Amino acid sequence: MILARVEGSVVATKKHPRMTGSKFLLVRPLVVDSPAARAFKPGSSTLVAVDSMGAGEGEVVLIVQGSSARLATDDKDRPVDAVVVGIVDTVDVAKHILYRAH
Repeated sequence: MILARVEGSVVATKKHPRMTGSKFLLVRPLVVDSPAARAFKPGSSTLVAVDSMGAGEGEVVLIVQGSSARLATDDKDRPVDAVVVGIVDTVDVAKHILYRAH
């Protein structure tokens, strides 16, 4: 799984028929570069993920990719490579809270 922050949404009026009704989010992976880290570092690139949880901009989410993403959508034939499978409440590294949802 990947930790990521929701940076926005993507609207595609023309898309694969199996994607109709899907909400797309623009997310940026978050990096914890050492056990002594005191903050996330943003990843260098973004990705688009299908939102299965109702996440919103600014929230930290859990993303799965690849075959796990297709399984998360309950449709193995959907052309999906990344899915939001959780909205994060807290991230704790070495007994230091890096993130706590408001």
